[in-house]
Amino acid sequence: MLKKILILPLLFYFGNILAQELPANFNSAERSLSKTSDSTPASNSVERILINGTTIWLGTGSGLSKSTDNGNSWTNYYNTQEFGEEGVSAIGYYNGIIWAATWHSINDNGQIDGEGSGLHYSLDEGNTWTSITQPVDNASDTVITYGTNQIKIVPKKDAKGNFIYDMASTKNTIWIAAKVGGLRKSTDMGVSWTRIVLPPDNIDSITPTNQYSFVVNPLINLSQQPFSILAENDSIIYVGTAGGINKSTDGGISWVKFTYANQQKPITGNHAFVLEKNEFDNSIWAATFKTVNQAEYWGVSVSKDGGLSWENYLSGEKVRDFGFKYFGNPGAYTGADVFAASENGLFRTSNNGATWLAAPPIIDDATKVPLNTTKFLSVEVEKKNDGSSNIWIGSSGNGLVRLNETTGFWNGEWKIFLASQKLESISETYAFPNPFSPDVEATKIVYSTSRIDNVTIRIFDFGMNLVKTLIQNAGRGVSDKQIVYWDGRDESGKVVPNGVYFYRIDIGSGNPLFGKIMVLM
Repeated sequence: MLKKILILPLLFYFGNILAQELPANFNSAERSLSKTSDSTPASNSVERILINGTTIWLGTGSGLSKSTDNGNSWTNYYNTQEFGEEGVSAIGYYNGIIWAATWHSINDNGQIDGEGSGLHYSLDEGNTWTSITQPVDNASDTVITYGTNQIKIVPKKDAKGNFIYDMASTKNTIWIAAKVGGLRKSTDMGVSWTRIVLPPDNIDSITPTNQYSFVVNPLINLSQQPFSILAENDSIIYVGTAGGINKSTDGGISWVKFTYANQQKPITGNHAFVLEKNEFDNSIWAATFKTVNQAEYWGVSVSKDGGLSWENYLSGEKVRDFGFKYFGNPGAYTGADVFAASENGLFRTSNNGATWLAAPPIIDDATKVPLNTTKFLSVEVEKKNDGSSNIWIGSSGNGLVRLNETTGFWNGEWKIFLASQKLESISETYAFPNPFSPDVEATKIVYSTSRIDNVTIRIFDFGMNLVKTLIQNAGRGVSDKQIVYWDGRDESGKVVPNGVYFYRIDIGSGNPLFGKIMVLM
C-alpha cells in the first residue's frame, strides 16, 4: 500500500509520473552508487516511512534506507555520491519511481536552521539516481501572473530555511511544500518549477477571476508557509500551512482556506503539519498545531465532508504522522484502525477517534532491550499475505520499531532496529549518542558476550564515585551486541550535572570493560 508521507518532519504518495519522458535538456548524469548493506538503517531518527509492496523506504537523519526482506537487511545510501551526508526530509514513490528530498542543518549566527540540498529520483529501485538542485527563485522573479492579476512576490534566492517538508503528485505534475520556499509544482521532472499562489493571512479564498493586491512572501505570511500537501486526485488538492488548510478543486488554481477562526466546527490550530486521507471512509486527517491564537491547541482534526467541518481529537498531542490499518480489500475496505505517532506516544483508534489506546512499553522480544522513548515521528502499516500486519514505527533518536501484529491490539512480536557501529571483539564497548542530553534521549551502552554469564554495569562520576547501577548480576546469553540504556539519572532519580562520566562492565570473572560518557544539557 502506498502512503503520502510528511515530515520533519515530515507524508505523501506520488501520482502518475512514470508516463513522462525525461527531458532532453536535463543536464544531469545518473551514476552508480557505492551503497552499503547493513543489518539496521543508518540512523536512529526515522522521520519518514513509505511502503511499496514488500519494499520499506525510510527517510532518516542519515539519509535514505530501504529493505526488501522484512527488515532483515538494509541498503543505506548515506555517504554515497548523490546523497553524501545529507538527511532526508521527504520521500515519495509511484509506478517504479522513488523520490527523496535532502537537507542539512546550518548555524546562522547562533540560530540553527535547515537548508535544502535538492531532490533525487530513481527509475530502477535505487540502483542509479538523477539529482535536481534545490528549487529557488531568480532575482528577477518578482511577479506571478494569476488570472488578470500581477501578484508581487518576494523571491527566495537561496536554500536557507528552504527545504522540502512534503511532496505529492497529480498527473504529470510533482508538487513540493517548502516552508519559506513556498508551494511549487513541476511538469518536467524537476527541470523547472512554478510558484503557486495561496491565500494570504487576511483572505480566506482566492480565484483568478477576482482582483487582488497582496504580496506573496512566505517569510512573514503564515498562510503562505506550506508544510504538508495531499493530492486526493488530479483536481482536489489540500495544502497545510502555518496559517490554515487550503483546498483546491480545480487542480491548484483557486483555493479556499479553513482556519481555526473562520468555521463553526474548525480545526484545533492553524498550523497543519500533517495531512493524510483515510481510504476507508475518505476522511481527511490533519495534525494541527497551535500558532498565534491563544485559543488554539495541538491535536488531531478530522473532516468527512471535504473540510467544511472538523471533529477534533487527542487534545494537547503534537502528532507527527498517521498510519492506517485497513480491513478487507482495496476498493472495498470494511474498516480501518488509525495510528497517530506523536511526541508523547503512539496512539490508535478503531472507532474514528472516539476512543484511543496508547501503545504499551515497547521491548524487543528477542533481545529484551526496551525502546526507552515515547517520542515518535512516523508510522506506517504493511499488510502481510498471511493475514498479519507489520506496523512500522519511527522514533526520535531511538531507532525503528516493527510490530508483527497477529491478532487484536498490539499483540505480536516486537523488533527494534538500532543503528550502531560493529564491535570488532568482546573487549570493545562504546556508548551512543555520546555526548547526550538526558532531556532529549537516553544513551545506549553497547558490549558483547561470548558465553552465558552474569553482567553488572555501573556509572561513576569523574571522581569515581558510584552514580548509578544499571544492571547487577543480570543473566546474559551469547550475543555480538548487547545494549543497556542510561537515562542520565542517579540512584535517586535526579538528572546528573553536565560533565564526564565513566561506566564499568563486569562480565562474570573476566576483565572489566570501561567506557566514557559526556552529559550535555
